[in-house]
Amino acid sequence: MAESRFLGVQRQSGFKISVIPVRLGRVVSASTMAVATTAKATPECDTVVGVESGDTCFDIADKFQLTTEFFDSINPNLNCDALFVGQWVCVDGTAN
Repeated sequence: MAESRFLGVQRQSGFKISVIPVRLGRVVSASTMAVATTAKATPECDTVVGVESGDTCFDIADKFQLTTEFFDSINPNLNCDALFVGQWVCVDGTAN
């Protein structure tokens, strides 16, 4: 198995220098690491509805015949414990 090592983190004038992974003597550039960490797909929403008084995430998913898993996947940043009246939620889209 290949061995990985990390160069130390240094501080200079209050700025933090990035930790650069080194694998078998090869330095991986910061841009290469960024591509690997930002490759997550973003869901696309086609239809939204406004939350009404008394709605829960489960109620909305059920009303539009969505599984809770799919509803969560097209609303990845939705806090179901803090819904408010008028808040837009996605009810149709693609969870890439």
